[in-house]
Amino acid sequence: MAASVSWSRLEAMLDKAKTDQSASALQGDVHQSLRHDSAYLHVTGQARYIDDLPEPAGCLHLYIGMSARARARIAAMDLSAVRAAPGVVLVLTAEDIPGINDVGAVIRDEPVFAESEVFCHGQSLFAVVAVTRKAARMAAALADVTYEDLPALITIAEARAAGSLIERSQVMSTGEAAAAIAAAPLKLDGVIRMGGQDHFYLEGQIALATPGENGSVHIFSSTQNPTEAQHLVAHVLGVMSNQVTVEVRRMGGGFGGKETQSALLAAAAALAAVRSQKPVKFRMDRDDDMIVTGKRHDFEIAYTAGFDERGVLAGTQFELASRCGASTDLSMAINDRAMFHSDNCYYLGPAQIVSHRLRTHTVSNTAFRGFGGPQGMMGAERLMDEIAFRVGRDPLDVRLDNLYAGPGRDTTPYGQVVEDNIARELIESLAASADYRARRAEIEAYNTSPENPVIRRGIALTPVKFGISFTTTFLNQAGALVQLYADGSIQLNHGGTEMGQGLMTKVAQVVANEFQVDLDRIRIMSTSTEKVPNTSATAASSGTDLNGMAAQAAARKIKRRLAGFLADRHGLDPESISFVNNRVIAGETSYAFEEVVKAAYLGRISLSATGFYKTPKIHYDRATHRGHPFYYFAYGAAVSEVEIDTLTGENRVVRADILHDVGRSLNPAIDLGQIEGGFVQGMGWLTTEELVFDAHGRLRTHAPSTYKIPACSDRPAELNIRLWEGGENRQPTIHRSKAVGEPPLMLAISVLSALTHAVSGAAGHRVFPRLDAPATPERILLAVEAAREEAQRP
Repeated sequence: MAASVSWSRLEAMLDKAKTDQSASALQGDVHQSLRHDSAYLHVTGQARYIDDLPEPAGCLHLYIGMSARARARIAAMDLSAVRAAPGVVLVLTAEDIPGINDVGAVIRDEPVFAESEVFCHGQSLFAVVAVTRKAARMAAALADVTYEDLPALITIAEARAAGSLIERSQVMSTGEAAAAIAAAPLKLDGVIRMGGQDHFYLEGQIALATPGENGSVHIFSSTQNPTEAQHLVAHVLGVMSNQVTVEVRRMGGGFGGKETQSALLAAAAALAAVRSQKPVKFRMDRDDDMIVTGKRHDFEIAYTAGFDERGVLAGTQFELASRCGASTDLSMAINDRAMFHSDNCYYLGPAQIVSHRLRTHTVSNTAFRGFGGPQGMMGAERLMDEIAFRVGRDPLDVRLDNLYAGPGRDTTPYGQVVEDNIARELIESLAASADYRARRAEIEAYNTSPENPVIRRGIALTPVKFGISFTTTFLNQAGALVQLYADGSIQLNHGGTEMGQGLMTKVAQVVANEFQVDLDRIRIMSTSTEKVPNTSATAASSGTDLNGMAAQAAARKIKRRLAGFLADRHGLDPESISFVNNRVIAGETSYAFEEVVKAAYLGRISLSATGFYKTPKIHYDRATHRGHPFYYFAYGAAVSEVEIDTLTGENRVVRADILHDVGRSLNPAIDLGQIEGGFVQGMGWLTTEELVFDAHGRLRTHAPSTYKIPACSDRPAELNIRLWEGGENRQPTIHRSKAVGEPPLMLAISVLSALTHAVSGAAGHRVFPRLDAPATPERILLAVEAAREEAQRP
């Protein structure tokens, strides 16, 4: 069963929740639809981002000089005119770095400033620090850099031919895939290619550094990973981590683009602040941001499969190749996750998954919502569509027949048993509620009718099974600090960062639930490395899972102290003390929560506590690609219906129906927002967002004029989103909820499958078309023409 909670009813749902709370419940308990804590500030323009903060007295501004080559030796770099330019206070190069000239997240191969060689267009060469940003930018343009060009590898094909890798190719296998394919009654092979994607966060990359005493520095950084920024800045400055404080209250979007890419700005600003002993702001404009920072990895996936007459897989091989860019960044883990998700929801049989991680002379690609998972799933879903066409069955039936099932068909290629499989039940529920089968029959009749010569329609249902946890096991930990004040108010600190996804609201709901107090008692604090140390990035969809549990642990420590204090006063068992609706009950006596807190303070009871959580059960051996890397899986499915114009290639999504699994939702309103946003962002990746690098490695699509994210008009005219209520999370997560940040993006794969179906319709459904992503109008038009030509061949 499912709860029908569509966006068209969101406002009514929020109002009803508010009424229900006023009637009897807490003002902000878990499992309630509450507005984002900053929603009012967002829409009224009062939410403060870093560039909104008042600039400290004497604040300077930084701009970097960027490489004009994809790969070259730096023969000479004359910066005398830069130093002499009006308003310039300081010019910094690699020689000015007292510590380590590197901000690489995993491998030290990402210098703050290039030294003798550049590896991509837009790489940082030097920094100009001036009294205004304009003065710094104009001065940077005066640099005289002499290059000696070297051969550059731009594309996947070029890097592959040259054997250019960031690490050796990885192989994940189970059984004898080649033999199983050879013995199967039917076989096919194919290739699908998909482009990258720019994060296009509303707030660009920015850092504001202020020097402190004894070489210390405080940095406001728009980052998903304050601890990593702290450590990398400390390495660059040559100081201990305790000399660096990184703080962020909110980001205007991140999507993975501020997990590692923000480190360059933080390090450069901090270096300039310490050297000048003045505050320094480093803010990139949109063009520079898009040129300098990494993207989603573009992939090429080749597949070979053996199957029977019903399309059930007997054996499968995938060969993945990705463009990683000039440095390692997080590409190893991203490509690992692409391998993990090459199965999506399907039992592949004996399988071999090979992954080539290619080093190119383009900007280093990085984390992006889904972290390689979407690319891995694309291969599986294209395979399902093509097998269905080959055996003449509805793709939905082929998908259902290939789902993970009971013993013998429940183990992934990396050895994890799928214990919480709800895919079949969820898919069948969505197919029925969306009337998928009748609509597909009607669409195919429409496509083959001579009365409809131009427009072709398509429909597809695709599922999602997304593993939740960092696949780097040690990152699955979190800390929190909860503080009660004598008046009963609460401060909440934890290691997660807010980028609009509602993490802070959810964690505050968890704390409110523990103390059984209204949400307005809780003040959500900035994420700061001086409050909670050694945190993991807010990534891998794990922010609420980790930080919610840590905050709950901290709140429970204080709660036990309060209960013990009252129990001693009343001669009761501490277990008999109950916290209910802003009151604390001790025997026959009921106290206001603030009365108990004040009394505990006077009784010298500690009202501050830290909490810590680490995810259980997970383990993974990367050398063998075997283990149990995910705590659980989140599921979902989407039906998308599209139309294409066969004369122009123009297309639109006319309807989408989504059913998504979030366990027992902590906040249905926020989860619905994540699902819709993820789906539309995925649509953009697969349809309109095209990154174009020229033969010299220069990004040519670095502004909204040439790079097209989905607009409001691209949202399906009919978008029906429901939350699955088929059961809670079987694992003891925070209030049995499930992660919701990344999995919904992959629901948009249904759009590409539907477009492929529509293109097939242009050739009378006699040909399976080759449609790569992004499926721009140009690609669709070419695919239509190719399909029609193939259909006419004898």
